[in-house]
Amino acid sequence: MSLIIRYVAKTTAVIMVFVIIWGVADIVYVLYQRLKEPPFLLLEINDILATFGAFMAVLIAIEIYHNLVLYVQDNHNSRLAVEIVLATALMAAARKVIVFDYNEMAYHYVYATGAVILALSIAYYYIVVVSQKHAK
Repeated sequence: MSLIIRYVAKTTAVIMVFVIIWGVADIVYVLYQRLKEPPFLLLEINDILATFGAFMAVLIAIEIYHNLVLYVQDNHNSRLAVEIVLATALMAAARKVIVFDYNEMAYHYVYATGAVILALSIAYYYIVVVSQKHAK
C-alpha cells in the first residue's frame, strides 16, 4: 500500500510541475493581453491585483510541489511537512485577501478570513519558533 501512495505522490508532483508551468504561461499571456490594449503598456489597478493573485497562485503551487517532494522522501521530516503546509495555507489566505473585492464582500466573511489567518499564524509561530527554541 505504501508503494501505491508513493507512486501517487510522485505522479501528483509531476502533474504539479505542469500546473506551475501552465500558471507562469498564463501570467505571461494575460499580461501581454492587458498591456497591448489601450492605454498601451499601462495596467489598471484591477489588472495589477489580478496579476498579483496569479503570481500567488503559482507560488502556492510551488509550495504544494515542495510538500509532495518532501512526502515522497523516505526519511521525510514531519515537522517540516507541517511547516510547509501551514506556510502554504498562509500564502493562500494572503492571496485571498489580495484579490478580495471589499465592495461586494460581506463583513462576516472578512472577519472569518482574519480569524483563519490569525489561527494559521499562531500555529506557524508555534511550529517554527517555539519548537526550534525547545530543540536547542
